[in-house]
This record gives sequence, C-alpha cells and structure tokens, in this order.
Amino acid sequence: QVQVKESGGGLVQAGGSLKLTCTTSGLTFSRQTIAWFRQAPGKEREKVAVLKWNDQMDDYADHAKGRFGITRDDTKGAAYLQMNWLEPEDTAVYYCGACQYCDVRTQPHFYTWGQGTQVTVSS
Repeated sequence: QVQVKESGGGLVQAGGSLKLTCTTSGLTFSRQTIAWFRQAPGKEREKVAVLKWNDQMDDYADHAKGRFGITRDDTKGAAYLQMNWLEPEDTAVYYCGACQYCDVRTQPHFYTWGQGTQVTVSS
C-alpha cells in the first residue's frame, strides 16, 4: 500500500523555526520527486517547495524563498522542509506529495499526498 506521511508540525512563535519530515511506504523513495504544499483556512492549497527525484533541481514559491529549505536523504527515505523566520501567515496544514520521476513543474494531481501536518505560528 502506497502511503505518504508528514510529521514535525506544531505551534511556534513568530520568528521561530520548524522542520517537517516526509516519509513514504510502498514506493521507491529515490525515484520520487517530493513536493510540499500548504492550505490555510479558507484558502486554496498552494505550493511551498518541490525537490526533484535526482536532487538536481528545486523550486520554491515566492513566499518560501530565503526562509524555507527543502532537502532529502534517500538513505533514510525521507525529505525535509526546514522553515525559518516563520510568520503567522505561514499557519496552515502542510502536505507532502510524492511523484515518481516527475519534473518540478508537474501538476499536483499527479502526486500521492499525505494527510498533512498542522503548523501554527502565533504572533
């Protein structure tokens, strides 16, 4: 059974940091392009960052550039989203998606998604 799982969410004060982790099962992790999206209450889901399966290309949304970093460790079968300088506007459910051999511009509906992890940033 294919599963994607996020962890590491929580409550943090503005200016703080969090590191989210994404793991998969039922997939060959090294073949997966990993994407992080988020959805805030009343808003559409939006891209945060994407890292290509071969670790040769990444892509960040404007709101994440300079503050967030996406990385992967294929030996551990995990990808990470390091979030720094968090703002209350970053409050959302963060979703990890996996897509085999996909490009960083591949549309979200091609991904297998996790259930999400809540990130809350207090002011």
